[in-house]
Amino acid sequence: MSNSETKTDVILIGAGIMSATLGTILKELVPEWEITVLEKLANAGEESSNEWNNAGTGHAALCELNYTVEKPDGSVDISKAIKINEQFQVSMQFWSYLVNSKLIKNPQDFIMPLPHMSMVQGDKNVTFLKKRFEALSNNPLFHGMEFSDDPVKLMEWIPLIMQERPSNEAIAATKIDSGTDVNFGALTHMLFGHLKTRNVDIKFKHSVDNIKRTSDGLWEVKVRNVDSGSVERHTAKFVFIGGGGGSLHLLQKSGIPEGKHIGGFPVSGIFMVCNNPEVVAQHHAKVYGKAKVGAPPMSVPHLDTRYIDNKKSLLFGPFAGFTPKFLKTGSVFDLVTSIKPSNVLTMLAAGAKEMSLTKYLIQQVMLSKEQRMEELREFIPNAKLEDWDLVVAGQRVQVIKDTAEGGKGTLQFGTEVITAADGSIAALLGASPGASTAVHVMLEVMKKCFPQHMEEWEPKIKEMIPSYGVLLMENPELLHEIHSSTAETLGLREKELVYS
Repeated sequence: MSNSETKTDVILIGAGIMSATLGTILKELVPEWEITVLEKLANAGEESSNEWNNAGTGHAALCELNYTVEKPDGSVDISKAIKINEQFQVSMQFWSYLVNSKLIKNPQDFIMPLPHMSMVQGDKNVTFLKKRFEALSNNPLFHGMEFSDDPVKLMEWIPLIMQERPSNEAIAATKIDSGTDVNFGALTHMLFGHLKTRNVDIKFKHSVDNIKRTSDGLWEVKVRNVDSGSVERHTAKFVFIGGGGGSLHLLQKSGIPEGKHIGGFPVSGIFMVCNNPEVVAQHHAKVYGKAKVGAPPMSVPHLDTRYIDNKKSLLFGPFAGFTPKFLKTGSVFDLVTSIKPSNVLTMLAAGAKEMSLTKYLIQQVMLSKEQRMEELREFIPNAKLEDWDLVVAGQRVQVIKDTAEGGKGTLQFGTEVITAADGSIAALLGASPGASTAVHVMLEVMKKCFPQHMEEWEPKIKEMIPSYGVLLMENPELLHEIHSSTAETLGLREKELVYS
């Protein structure tokens, strides 16, 4: 067993979209820094970032109803939708910069224009959707959104959903044409392909077993070669843990106080995929519905047109599932081994609080394919069993922590970054909107971890992200300019792209 030691400036754990984004930004800002990437699987983007494991929506809060909550007084709170949309605009600008700099050749390989829609049934929900539309359409970020409860108009927008639907049913939808479908697996591959040309050392089939602080303040990462079993040690001044569901265990091993009192709860997803090209051809949008009572926000039902491997696909779901694994390729002991003396009370409190979620997950796991078809028929009344197959999506580990508002053991439904006080290590936890807001999230990591460099980096960051430090909703002219230029650069102009 060899025990070699390698020194580097930055270690990125996990070869997903987050590490790819952080590595790419750092290489643009400080090309001389040495970066090592450690990934236990054989390729980049094979876990949470993989196109079949990821919902693939450019999460811009255009259609996701769980980002706009109805308040007790009946008004609709759109603050979260605004925040997520602003963050997605940052991603779009950075991707445009990569295309303009010839770091990405063909944007159509990872991003496509696609209308985003919300659809609801029942009088009460129709009233809510109308109020949501009124609140959003007054905001420049959501310019161009349309609302309709007219069955003739809806037939034009979503023929597959409207066919054979009872004529007396209350149904409404909103539609915005500036939505996108993003293949984060393809984007991750492109970014790592570029990083390889910039002398980034990418080690696949290298599993991180341990992480600890050395006496001189560096981080030492113990890495096992999956094939040979040999052990290497890598040291760096800065470590980013971007290993999806695997991040929690590594954060705990680092021993930083900020990682205590944090737990994780795994939720898996199952999608139904349409295998009939005639059915696929009848739908061209991402259509999000409303989550069932007790369901976690990541289980909002949606019928999505997707572009995967240069082919148009149709996915419906996700149905929630449960396995104690934190990664699709993880261990059944992941959940149990994540419970430590420092987070056991947090985990127990969450268990007591989240009985409805537990009950929901058990019900979901027990569903037969026919029962899943019944849920699909709420979207497509004439859906046929033989046209649809089941696909198991990726694992998401929802963060559990103690918060001032929710008290002990509160389940979090967003993306969380945990950083050491001295900024020498950061870990990314949580789920949606994740990948869509990767650029914003990584800039936040850099602010916390490299505050001493931010001033000198700012001009280059502004070149990559023209709106950096500015709220677009308060600058409609800049927003319009950025919308136009990103749409142009990323090839999102045509209403309908012909795809075989």
